[in-house]
Amino acid sequence: MAEVVQHRIEERIPELEQLERVGLFTKKEVKSIVKRVTALEYKLHRLIVNKEDFIAYIQYEINVLELIKKRRAHIHYQFKREEIEFPIIHRINSIFRRATNKWKDDVQLWLSHVAFCKKWATKGQISKVFSALLAVHPDKPALWIMAAKSELEDRNSSESARHLFLRALRFHPNNKKVYQEYFRMELLHCEKLRKQKQELEKADMDLGEYEFSPEILSGKLAEVVYKDATGKIKEAEFVISLLNIATIFDFTKDLQDSILKDLQTNYKEDSLTWDFMAKRELEAPGAGEELRSAKGRASDINRREEHCCQVYEEGNALQTVCSLVCSQRGLLSAVAAVAMEMKECYLDWSYSTRGYKKARKTFTSLQNNRPLSKAFFTRMIEIEKEQENPKMNNLREYYERVLEEFGTSDDDLWLQYIQEELGPLGQPENCGKIHWRAMKFLEGESVERFTSKYTLLQTGHLLRSN
Repeated sequence: MAEVVQHRIEERIPELEQLERVGLFTKKEVKSIVKRVTALEYKLHRLIVNKEDFIAYIQYEINVLELIKKRRAHIHYQFKREEIEFPIIHRINSIFRRATNKWKDDVQLWLSHVAFCKKWATKGQISKVFSALLAVHPDKPALWIMAAKSELEDRNSSESARHLFLRALRFHPNNKKVYQEYFRMELLHCEKLRKQKQELEKADMDLGEYEFSPEILSGKLAEVVYKDATGKIKEAEFVISLLNIATIFDFTKDLQDSILKDLQTNYKEDSLTWDFMAKRELEAPGAGEELRSAKGRASDINRREEHCCQVYEEGNALQTVCSLVCSQRGLLSAVAAVAMEMKECYLDWSYSTRGYKKARKTFTSLQNNRPLSKAFFTRMIEIEKEQENPKMNNLREYYERVLEEFGTSDDDLWLQYIQEELGPLGQPENCGKIHWRAMKFLEGESVERFTSKYTLLQTGHLLRSN
């Protein structure tokens, strides 16, 4: 082991000599580096090694790089990088490879290597790191997306990014996020080519050497991705997500129209379609002249609301929903009482007409859309408890969310949460934590009320809700 360590230290001599010779480090500092890396090397060559030793070595080398960077700026010396920084960077990459080879399951370790490569301009190494990572973790869609984005953004290679997305889809043929990012990538690639063409034309350069296919410039590759994606994932929500991505780009009008037509043709029975179409009417741009006056703006808002309701009245095969869904005005109303009431009604309608799944979806979509009422949350709690097999995790989610809104003043909510944990679905051991949080968040007289009621509950003088 000592021979191996000695050999590695000797390999560093040229770069250490350069550091001292050009005035970046003193002789004393170089000796200190030798002493420190010798100790670090010995730890890496023990019979039993641990990950922390590798990380400590990597961090030390990075700290040296950072210090060199500062010293260079201070003395205005920018030469001999190949003799100084390059060997250190090469060594760090080598240590990372040894670590990730030994601890293959540690995704964060792999991603730390990627981050290092990006920061220290070793972008050619990034592809190799991702390739090795994906060979070990092909089951993680997020890693495929990260690798493809890196090829596009760091290495400016749309072809490599496309290849990675196609490989990702072999492992995850129905993954929405992979398709969404693949679709976005093709649109970004198209936008880049269009800008290049415009710049060349402005410079009055001959475009003969460059290939700018009209089909690619119009977004045909993105359209191919869209058709493949919607052929496998037949959901209105997914189609809408792709349409929203397309609207980011100013050259996709034809593509947007095509997607919109598909949505209206293939998902006309889905309430999400009509909800989306109605909101488009609300968000449609108004005439410039009209919007200059307060009266004109008010007129524009009224017109949009009218169009919004007209769209709703045309949809949702369910006639009873028209009057309620047309209350989109109410959901968006500037009058708090109206907006809160309509959210409660919409949640009730979702549950009564489409069942639990629709109600949960409605709750999710509206829970961050203030103003909100306590009744909106407690109704969702009631809906959950009405199910044949209510889920405690869902109940906790609803309680946590309502307490975010009303937890500083409503002592009854904290008490109900505790009672829920004391019930047949809960875990009584959680009550202590909830009590501690309640005492921390409640304010004023609500603290005293909570303390009093909690004492009654513990002594059996307050009936449990369950």
